[in-house]
Amino acid sequence: MMANADASRVMAREMRKDMLRMALKAGASGAHLGGALSLAEILSVLFSGVLRFDPQDPKQENRDRLILSKGHGAVALYAAMHQAGLASDADIDSFKACNHWMTAHPVLDINHRLEFTSGSLGQGLSFAAGCALRLKNKPCRLFVILGDGECNEGQVWEAAMFAAHHALNNITVIVDANTLQYDGKTQDILDMGRLEDKWAAFGWAASVVDGHDVAALHACLSEGTFKATSLPRAIIAQTVKGKGISFMENNAQWHHGRISQKHFDKAMAELG
Repeated sequence: MMANADASRVMAREMRKDMLRMALKAGASGAHLGGALSLAEILSVLFSGVLRFDPQDPKQENRDRLILSKGHGAVALYAAMHQAGLASDADIDSFKACNHWMTAHPVLDINHRLEFTSGSLGQGLSFAAGCALRLKNKPCRLFVILGDGECNEGQVWEAAMFAAHHALNNITVIVDANTLQYDGKTQDILDMGRLEDKWAAFGWAASVVDGHDVAALHACLSEGTFKATSLPRAIIAQTVKGKGISFMENNAQWHHGRISQKHFDKAMAELG
């Protein structure tokens, strides 16, 4: 566990550097850095020992599937893939380039391990629930990353009821609960109370974890936890928007920001 945790911490730091490089490359079109930076530890843990897949066969039927429903966190996903050896330096340098697969929001491309076209919020869990029902008797698992603001969407809860009704315990939802969305604080936009209570009320096994504690994330996503319940699982990962870069942390202005060279240099210095 400690070796996995140490590797995930290093990976998360390097992911943040990759995100900054992509954002700088994007120039005036910008990138959704705030909500991507809050995902770094979650994705580093998933890609450093949790997700089961064959690196040589992206279409292997029994692979685990990762659905980034909060598609605006794409740069975090691309950075994780890069650090896991599934994307190249040239790919990172081509973010948002014409005809390149690293688009502003993920677009379905199984050859590049993108399982779902996302961007319109609230749809990823519905897609995952349908897949999970079809794959229920297979050894593969589905991981769905939602934003806490995204949980305002009614479609999320329709899919949650469907998954609970069909006892789809091959689904794990991870809510990136960074308490901020585009318009401001989630509690001010639409206060949903304790998200773990909401998911439990919809028939899910719900728990809370520090979304930047890689050891805790490894523990709650370990193989043994999947066998402990017959219910779909929801993990509320408490995170900080803009995590790791002081002037971006807890700052809604960086939901979608455009970084200058000065911003980039300051942020890279903080990351070491």
